[in-house]
Amino acid sequence: MKTQKERMLAGELYIADDRELAQAMRHGRRLTRIFNQTTEIDNDFRSEILKQLFKQVGDNHYIEPPFHIDYGSNTTIGKNFYANYDAIFVDCAEIKIGDNVFMGPRVGLYTAGHPIDAVIRNEQLEYAKPITIGNDVWLGGNVVVNPGVTIGNNVVIGSGSVVTKDIPDNVVAVGNPCKVLRPITEADHILWQRQKEAYFADQGEA
Repeated sequence: MKTQKERMLAGELYIADDRELAQAMRHGRRLTRIFNQTTEIDNDFRSEILKQLFKQVGDNHYIEPPFHIDYGSNTTIGKNFYANYDAIFVDCAEIKIGDNVFMGPRVGLYTAGHPIDAVIRNEQLEYAKPITIGNDVWLGGNVVVNPGVTIGNNVVIGSGSVVTKDIPDNVVAVGNPCKVLRPITEADHILWQRQKEAYFADQGEA
């Protein structure tokens, strides 16, 4: 017989009112509470807390408090990660975040789901599906990513979007439900390279 945790991580129906899950959640909530009580002079301490909280977190990471997560132990984050205020990670299933991922304020990654059928839902049965975010991704403010979604590499998700289905590589996607708006092209690179050169010229740098 599988434990509730095993069923949860396998994407099967489970009941969250379970001793093992409650203990794991208390650990995650305790660390996030401590993290959220830190100040801007506690960056080294914040980093140590996040290393204890997450399953894995890469170098050069920064999360602006307040931050909220269920477990932490089900979340893996790559290098060069930034999340602005009020990020919420409901990591009942695995959340995998690649390198160079930036998040605006109030981004929510929600792996948890509940049955559409009210009779089953009222019996406290629920499920979770993993979320995967590739490398070089920017999520605008108030983006919501739903259970089971994979976002590809080199993607921009417009603010306020609700991502209900997978998003391919190299696109800008927006809306509710979120849909591909257009590809990211060489013309975009040229435009922003010129902006970068103008910046450094203004700053007196070669």
